[in-house]
Amino acid sequence: MEDKTHPFIKYLESLREREDRGALAALRRGMGHPPGTVPAMYPYVVRWLPKERWKEAAYYRIAALFAYHSMEGGRGNLGDHFAKARDPQGDDTAIERRFTALLAAHPDDFDVYLRQAVSFLRSKNKPINWNQLFYDVQRWGNPDSREYVQKNWARAFWGRPQQEKEATETDQ
Repeated sequence: MEDKTHPFIKYLESLREREDRGALAALRRGMGHPPGTVPAMYPYVVRWLPKERWKEAAYYRIAALFAYHSMEGGRGNLGDHFAKARDPQGDDTAIERRFTALLAAHPDDFDVYLRQAVSFLRSKNKPINWNQLFYDVQRWGNPDSREYVQKNWARAFWGRPQQEKEATETDQ
């Protein structure tokens, strides 16, 4: 997990804190559109774009999704967020199926699955660690980096709870 909050994420958080509804509405317009194709987003995103053009899509994706679900307080990665959305008394088959589809998403289809994941977490009132998701989304386009992200998300979702891990380690 990245420790330092990226300046772009700090900027998005400042829009939420200032309750800049106009800016957030402009960013939400990017939902469901290919990254970088919605001119209303340009005043809020372009100044933050890096020199590496292959990273640009992540800025547009995260800006639109953040504006849609800007709840603060998320910790961990997307796997952690999905794990927290489980119903302790319920059947997690649907959540697992949704999460597995996200993990298996091809880079060309990733936007759709990511948007559905954020929408699901929003419906469950679960916050997202936008800083970590921003870094993870940037890595999704590279097969080696994507595998690293997939494994981290999977460990967080299917791994044993931390308290259980610590108890096992002290017993040994």
